Amino acid sequence: MKIIILGNLGYIGPAVTRQFRLSFPDAELIGFDIGYFAHCLSHPPHLPEVQLNCQIFGDIRLFPESLLDGVDAVVDLAAISNDPMGNEFEDVTMAVNYRSAIRLAEMCKRNRVKKFVYASSCSVYGAASQYPKKEDDELNPLTAYARSKIAAETELEQLADDTFTVTCPRFATACGFSSRLRLDLALNDFVAGAWVDQQIDILSDGTPWRPMINSKDMARAFEWGVLREQDNGGSFLAVNTGSNEWNNQIKPLAEAVAVEIPETQVSVNLNAAPDKRSYRVNFDLYKKLAPDHQPQLDLKSTIRELRDGLEAMHFNDSNFRESQFIRLRTLGRLREQGLLNGNLEWVWNRSRVA
Repeated sequence: MKIIILGNLGYIGPAVTRQFRLSFPDAELIGFDIGYFAHCLSHPPHLPEVQLNCQIFGDIRLFPESLLDGVDAVVDLAAISNDPMGNEFEDVTMAVNYRSAIRLAEMCKRNRVKKFVYASSCSVYGAASQYPKKEDDELNPLTAYARSKIAAETELEQLADDTFTVTCPRFATACGFSSRLRLDLALNDFVAGAWVDQQIDILSDGTPWRPMINSKDMARAFEWGVLREQDNGGSFLAVNTGSNEWNNQIKPLAEAVAVEIPETQVSVNLNAAPDKRSYRVNFDLYKKLAPDHQPQLDLKSTIRELRDGLEAMHFNDSNFRESQFIRLRTLGRLREQGLLNGNLEWVWNRSRVA
């Protein structure tokens, strides 16, 4: 088996690489990534990419079709991956998350790649807290990131057929420790704040709903996407990926962190404007279709994993929201250094694809 993992040098990529190497020990695994965050390591015992057969640095907007020769499956993690980045780089978000994903899928289909797994998001439901949303419920995207995911899903469905299986896991919000840590995610931010300052400051009133999933369980879901056959969900499948037990409001999440890290104080901003990004999600379909790939890590174990990981890396940066573990800050510094242009292209790469 030959698998290409795009976006493997980000937060989720190390877990996917490890999971695939364990599950497909004889597979040829190829990483493809632009490298924005390759240096944002959290002191792992070894470079995650040693488990790959090959690492290629490249821009998904310029993905070379020749790399697809003999490939069985493509996993697309490449994305401008959160709301602050999407708001600042909306055109790039649509180019990377949507247009390039469709171009890639079209190339895959031409080259007889059998499986295409695209990382989508539960954020497509937007303001939807009144009841847990199912896959066929109304979508209400509130951000460029969410709009890009819906646009990609829509066109990927048109490409899927009996020779080309497309799976779009709509992931809950990612969390957990990683060899390339992110601290611009709700639970990760809470644990970091509690660890260094014994303080969690919630910017909202704490009532928004947000489902969560550990990055290691996301990796298992990607594995399922590679293995999934069409008699289990059809040629195209967009499926909520997480677990019903992980639907949480923001304040209880923070309070759970405070239990695991004693003396932590939790504050909310009662004067904050309402956070419209509030949604509960129904994960019954994923449980039915993927019984052997269900999430294994719960809230308590994930908090402890984050705490122990921060301790192991001797993390003590009270100013961590300005650090390399905040994706928008890293992109900003690369631009300030003259390494990236306004389209988030490396300046030495003059070719562009819309």
